[in-house]
Amino acid sequence: MKVPVLTHFSDLGLAAPLLEALAAENYASPTPIQAQAIPQVLAGRDLLGIAQTGTGKTAAFALPILHRLAADRRPSTPHGCRVLVLVPTRELASQIEESFRTYGRHARLSSTVVFGGVDIRRQQRAMARGVDILVATPGRLVDHLGQRSIRLDRTEVVVLDEVDRMLDIGFIHAIRRVMSHVPRQRQSLFFSATLPKDIAALAAELLKDPARVTVTPVATTVERVEQRVIHVDQTSKRHVLAKLLADPKVTRAIVFTRTKHRADQVTKHLVAVGVEAAAIHGNKSQNNRERALAGFKDGRTRVLVATDIAARGIDVDAVSHVVNFDLPDVAESYVHRIGRTARAGADGLAIAFCAPEERGNWRAIESLIRQSVPVMQVEGSLPAAPVGRNAQAPSAARPIRPTGRPASAGSRAAPRSNGSGGAARGGFGARRA
Repeated sequence: MKVPVLTHFSDLGLAAPLLEALAAENYASPTPIQAQAIPQVLAGRDLLGIAQTGTGKTAAFALPILHRLAADRRPSTPHGCRVLVLVPTRELASQIEESFRTYGRHARLSSTVVFGGVDIRRQQRAMARGVDILVATPGRLVDHLGQRSIRLDRTEVVVLDEVDRMLDIGFIHAIRRVMSHVPRQRQSLFFSATLPKDIAALAAELLKDPARVTVTPVATTVERVEQRVIHVDQTSKRHVLAKLLADPKVTRAIVFTRTKHRADQVTKHLVAVGVEAAAIHGNKSQNNRERALAGFKDGRTRVLVATDIAARGIDVDAVSHVVNFDLPDVAESYVHRIGRTARAGADGLAIAFCAPEERGNWRAIESLIRQSVPVMQVEGSLPAAPVGRNAQAPSAARPIRPTGRPASAGSRAAPRSNGSGGAARGGFGARRA
């Protein structure tokens, strides 16, 4: 079925209270995934959505779900929910539940969020009367099912968001256990940035004749993100990072590390050299994570140092820079990471640090994104790395001026029409809103 091109939210047939909430957020036109997915979900079809973060997929499922609930009001079932949204991380769960509240502010619907790291008894009390919308992480939801403090036998819609990340974390068994509790007659919406064989098999198992929507394949990096790579020894990475972040034009940056311990080390070093930084990872308490994220959003903290899992739910429009302090072992994770910038119509710059022992990872990344990323050199970095598989690492570092070709004008995407346009700024060539 070919979906017509729709240019305004008013074309989608959404209820007036939802259009009013969208207008209050200055959203007039749907993104591609919203324009394609919303009519299918409104029609009651299962959906398989292939889209990375930053494409507007939360609204693609939240808006038609809210429309459905508002049009067919029913009393809540004790301990139950009409809609279940399953996500990989606490931060993403909070972000999605907040989006439901924002879009449904005039619909008078109830929602709550359930995840680990906080008192389960408070969640049990919140679910005692039941809610319209429950957003949950798999592990904590399984705990509730075991204690019978949540029931899913009358759930009408199930959304599995960022399935690729849930499988990476190891939630496949928890997902299957959760799905065994929901009715066979349901609407299922399934979102993933990639569709390898294991995820395709799970989608085939859980979805019935789904409509398929694909936008921004993972191999096509977000067009607004300008990319650079810096070749640097592991021992010099912290020095080079501090040098980059000293530029005041880096207004808000996320730095990715491979491990929790590494995130704490980098944060401690940055604070010692006068950079406002905070770490966010799985060993931090929920209160600490929320404080760090709040400080980053309101500008009190300029740099957030994060691991992949903790950063999955960060949705901040004005991130001007993303730094891959450590390269990920899975090339697709690089695309997810750099998608934290260039959101809501702004441009951004992603800088990757590549140590000699990480060059295999970098080759895999460049192969995935199908482009050669320009080399950037700053004081403390290494000369440009040889490209051959058997090339030897350079033996010494030397300070040189930054180099590398600028991004072509044709690679810039037009600003999204349901958000503010970005104003040009400096800061290693980045732009932000």
